[in-house]
Amino acid sequence: MKNISYGILTAAAGAAGLYLLAIMPGMKKKPDMKRLLNHYYAHRGLYDNKTGVPENSLKAFEKAAISGYGIELDVQLTKDKIPVVFHDNTLNRVCGINGKIVDYTYEELQKFYLYGSNQRIPKLQQVLTLVGGRVPLIVEMKIERFDTDVCQFANELLKKYQGVYCIESFNPIGLQWYRKHNPGVVRGQLSKNFSRHDGDGEQNVVHWALKNLLFNFLTKPDFIAYDYKGVYCLSRLLCRYLYKNLSIAYTIKSQEQLDKYAKDFDLFIFEQFEPMIGEA
Repeated sequence: MKNISYGILTAAAGAAGLYLLAIMPGMKKKPDMKRLLNHYYAHRGLYDNKTGVPENSLKAFEKAAISGYGIELDVQLTKDKIPVVFHDNTLNRVCGINGKIVDYTYEELQKFYLYGSNQRIPKLQQVLTLVGGRVPLIVEMKIERFDTDVCQFANELLKKYQGVYCIESFNPIGLQWYRKHNPGVVRGQLSKNFSRHDGDGEQNVVHWALKNLLFNFLTKPDFIAYDYKGVYCLSRLLCRYLYKNLSIAYTIKSQEQLDKYAKDFDLFIFEQFEPMIGEA
């Protein structure tokens, strides 16, 4: 009986050790992240889809920069491999058009407008030129499956950018690409409690592994950006408190939420309200 108990304890200890190794983020040669701190980040810019300042538009980014907020934005590739700033997998919600960004060339996309405004889908280069280093950027790479072309083409533009930025992605393949090709760039793992109710489709073992940050041992992220509703995810807590990894919350939608989770995260991505500058 003692041998059985010892075996169970040994197996449990081994499993716990493997788990801690799997979720371990970047610990060596940490890049300087000081210039990313002390900012709130406007989700897709400081936008209002109902007043002609739509999400991920040049107007929304200019408004955020003028107000002193950092900016979170999303990057995808067009059919002709131009990095553009757009969030959704399809054009339906924002442009009222069928298809995906990758189905159209950049010139073809210029025929469409964002939420019926006069704003079009911008190139990443346009956004970088507009912001011009005034505020830091969090750049999300939108990667489907194993196609990392967006990392390659966006990186060619970002490495020439003089402002402060970091990259993030839900897809650990993108983080692994940056770890190999541009390890000096601050990179973050996006995650959440994946749910079909949130439009994530059928759940599988990959979603479960992403939820629990089990790819960290491969990607060694410099920060974890987690849906604030997953504040008590064990892996997230261990990354922040055991491994002292930078923790970012998204997407905070009120001052009440910001106050409630102020001690649980280090940085905050917000929308639908404006937090007080200087309190991040």
